[in-house]
Amino acid sequence: MEIGKRMGVALIFNMDRALNNKRPLSPHLQIYKPQLTSLMSISHRFTGVILTIFSLLIPSVLLIISMGPEYYDLFINILNHILIKFIIIGAIFSLAYHLCNGIRHLLWDAGIGLSIKESYLSGYLVLLISLLITITALFNITR
Repeated sequence: MEIGKRMGVALIFNMDRALNNKRPLSPHLQIYKPQLTSLMSISHRFTGVILTIFSLLIPSVLLIISMGPEYYDLFINILNHILIKFIIIGAIFSLAYHLCNGIRHLLWDAGIGLSIKESYLSGYLVLLISLLITITALFNITR
């Protein structure tokens, strides 16, 4: 029982010191400058979540289409809405970005491109290739 009391006193003492400390936490969002690599890492996770949501929608879409021609026509009408088109463009970009950035991470795992200069160059390259893939896909879809 005595050990528990001492641990509780130590915990309160340490919390009191932490609360009265006027220094900012490091790295804190107010003082931490976002870097390309950190932003791309967060974006990679975000696009992964988006792709997971879209992968859950695929069976639903297939079910709706299989219900008959009137449901298929309804689905096509929904796809022709401008908001849905922007969502599809975002999904295409998410897929392209996640794929390219995943390849970049695989190269990093192999020890390739780990310097600051190479990581920034590969980051910009991932963004450029993702945009090119998205634009190419849009031109091929709209034909």
